[in-house]
Amino acid sequence: METTTAAIGIEKGNRKAVVKMLKQLLADEYVMYTKYRNAHWNVEGIDFHAKHVFFEEEYGKLENTIDEVAERIRMLGFYSPGSMQQFIELSALKENGPDTNDSASFMKILLDDHETVIKFIRENIGENAEAHNDEGTADFITAIMQMHEQMAWMLRSSLKTFK
Repeated sequence: METTTAAIGIEKGNRKAVVKMLKQLLADEYVMYTKYRNAHWNVEGIDFHAKHVFFEEEYGKLENTIDEVAERIRMLGFYSPGSMQQFIELSALKENGPDTNDSASFMKILLDDHETVIKFIRENIGENAEAHNDEGTADFITAIMQMHEQMAWMLRSSLKTFK
């Protein structure tokens, strides 16, 4: 079963288009969450403790977002994907890790992922509000984009070197 009833003033075709975007966002969030967990578990180096704690804080933010995106899909009357296979198939992110376990290597990959998600969300905000009559999802994903912008800034600032 793909849908449930949701008489919320948005035509089913519009809800379906919005949910397609949200399913990719959910998959991207889950893949990124897994990559943060990998960094948390496997980071090594002189900054181990600080980065171990940092990666844990960051995947905590994604954990909440994952739940909220899945629930938004349900609010629109559709079922959320929930398997790793579905997430890999739906995600625009690569399921990759660094060649070494230093914090900078993990952070570079995660920064690329955040920037990919930010661009994806930015491309979909207007379409959700205007073409699909779903201002609620437009507002919802705007807040998620802002979270990713902050997370990307933290990574970018951590990667900065001075010469």
